[in-house]
Amino acid sequence: MAFSSETRHLRNYVGGRFVDGGRPFDVVDPATGKVHAIAYEANRPIVDAAVAAARRAVEGEWGRMTLARRRSMLVAVAEGIEKRFDDFLAAEIADTGKPHGLAHHLDIPRGAANFRVFADVIANLPAESFEMDTPDGGRALNYAVRRPLGVVGVISPWNLPLLLMTWKVAPALACGNAVVVKPSEETPSTTTLLGEVMSAVGMPDGVFNVIHGFGPDSAGEFLTSHPGVRAITFTGETRTGAAIMRAAAPTVKALSFELGGKNPAVVFADADLDAAVAGLSRAVFLNTGQICLAPERIYVERPVFDAFVRGMKARAEALKPGLPEEAGVDFGPLISDEHRQKVLGYYRMAVEDGAQVVTGGGIPALSGEAAGGFFVEPTLWTGLAHDARVCREELFGPCAAIIPFDSEEEAVRMANDTEYGLAASIWTTNLSRGHRVAAAMEVGICWVNSWFLRDLRTAFGGAKLSGVGREGGVHSVNFYSEPTNICIRL
Repeated sequence: MAFSSETRHLRNYVGGRFVDGGRPFDVVDPATGKVHAIAYEANRPIVDAAVAAARRAVEGEWGRMTLARRRSMLVAVAEGIEKRFDDFLAAEIADTGKPHGLAHHLDIPRGAANFRVFADVIANLPAESFEMDTPDGGRALNYAVRRPLGVVGVISPWNLPLLLMTWKVAPALACGNAVVVKPSEETPSTTTLLGEVMSAVGMPDGVFNVIHGFGPDSAGEFLTSHPGVRAITFTGETRTGAAIMRAAAPTVKALSFELGGKNPAVVFADADLDAAVAGLSRAVFLNTGQICLAPERIYVERPVFDAFVRGMKARAEALKPGLPEEAGVDFGPLISDEHRQKVLGYYRMAVEDGAQVVTGGGIPALSGEAAGGFFVEPTLWTGLAHDARVCREELFGPCAAIIPFDSEEEAVRMANDTEYGLAASIWTTNLSRGHRVAAAMEVGICWVNSWFLRDLRTAFGGAKLSGVGREGGVHSVNFYSEPTNICIRL
């Protein structure tokens, strides 16, 4: 499935082969608004077949494979992605419309790297052991072995399709599970392409399966409610996560969710202002704001408020929207027209609530094919109350409200005053303040003088409505495997 200009057909991948069947649906290029691929919705029999194939893999060749061989397979997958780098790049760009440079430097390399990282993690993780006294004066040895869960359902999002899908698939496979992946219906191409790589490197049939489709009464619901699936891992909005929890409850599946966010950033007067502006403009506008970790609320200490706003305005207005391959383009479209209408609705709501529009607030004037794309302007507001709807609800677009504060206590209170708790960033040159305020943030990850730095060995996840569980390094292994304690009387 090399990616060219012709319309591609994305079939379901079950038991090591692409299968016919399923209702066709369009996959649209957000940069042009044109259909670029046809995917096929998996019906219940296809989902049943995928789960059965995964189960056979766990009980068969994959389940009996040595750790060394399993690790070598993961490295081979990483090499397979890199060998077909250009195909993955074209597929990701066609699905998301994101600029060439972003997908080239972030999405595809990180997608391949996930397999190498977890091949290393699984090899270097010790298991616990304890000696104990027995009641009759003897001794016993307890030690733990890790066992795979079995079949894991992976539901991956549309904003970073390859990266976030492999972030789940790689540790699941490293632990010896088999997976059934349902990519977003908006962005199915790279997941489908990964099926070709799995086949090419000799991955046993059924270890990696792909089902296309939607949520309710479609592939998503069939997967999450399937009694043969032992665990579900999901990245997406909180409302969908709640629906998945309800579907999974009758069969008591293990769940790992990274959900929505309304992330704060706090800029103190003693911050390196140039660094704060550079870092937060990237944080707000990267991937057109369609990153779960992006800040949508920026609290700035009053003495530097005006200077910070001027700096952010200049950065926003320097962004160039357009087609991914155009020279100098560094700002892409939103994922769909539906999502664009949602974001534009919030743009209007902000003005109705009294916002002063620093920059943006509409649709950029573009020509040619880009005129049909789902673009919006990068947008900044001041003058909004902390409790305005655009300051409370997740927008998932290239926008932020900038709000002044007068004390550290006020900043911490406003930052934490949300039902979400995914990420935060603190900007200050005061080391004590950086440690103190970061520790006070009710979030899963907090950066100080940076944003989006990720050591894949560390815990990642959200608090409150932003998620359930943690992944990364040992935390992923703990989710995708179960310890069995073995007690031997000596």
